[in-house]
Amino acid sequence: MLQLHARLAVAPVNPGTLTDLTEVSQGCAKGCDLCSEFNGCLKCSPKLFILLERNDIRQIGICLPSCPLGYFDLRNPEMNKCIKCKIENCDDCFSRNFCTKCKEGLYLHKGRCYTTCPEGYSAANGTMECSSPAQCEMSEWGPWGPCSKKKKLCGFRKGNEERSRKILQAPAGDVSMCPATTELRRCTVQKNQCPEGKKKKKEDQGKRGNTNGNRNRKDTKDAKSGTKRRKGQQRGTRIPVTSASPSQ
Repeated sequence: MLQLHARLAVAPVNPGTLTDLTEVSQGCAKGCDLCSEFNGCLKCSPKLFILLERNDIRQIGICLPSCPLGYFDLRNPEMNKCIKCKIENCDDCFSRNFCTKCKEGLYLHKGRCYTTCPEGYSAANGTMECSSPAQCEMSEWGPWGPCSKKKKLCGFRKGNEERSRKILQAPAGDVSMCPATTELRRCTVQKNQCPEGKKKKKEDQGKRGNTNGNRNRKDTKDAKSGTKRRKGQQRGTRIPVTSASPSQ
């Protein structure tokens, strides 16, 4: 023992090193390879992380199997460390620049915290994480169709025109997650008169309808006249009943 102390006393060391080595010989906390009375653990065993906790004006090192909430792990060949998250409004992080949990009431989006989700994003499944809508692969819009109203192409002033597109690929085959495949918009017809062919056809249909109506009215009138004649004939051909004359 005397020889050991003599060697330590002669060795060229910085102030305080001798005290640290003496404390190491007295034993450190479990998982700590080097410690001091003033700063706690100075070096943790491999696979453990050193966390520096502030106590008044000094920092005390402790060894942990994983870093606590609000810290991320930094692996190093010499010693693994727990580094405090410094991202604004972040409660927990994966690295210096990527937050994984925001403070209460804030939304998480791509490693940052926001008061609302950015445009085009919304909170997913009632969580506080912003996500984009389901990604669907859609074809280009087709051309606008003719202006129509109730499937008619003439005889009106204002109507609607329609165009469509196809779903090329849907997430997990669920087409309900994709946007609309048809689109309508108002349109105005320059000429609201139907072409001559269609107009003549409508007129012919109207004439036939009038002819049929006149024929039906005539048939009804003739039927009524016939009924009256039959009734008159019945009244005119009635034979009077006479009493028999007395025989002589």
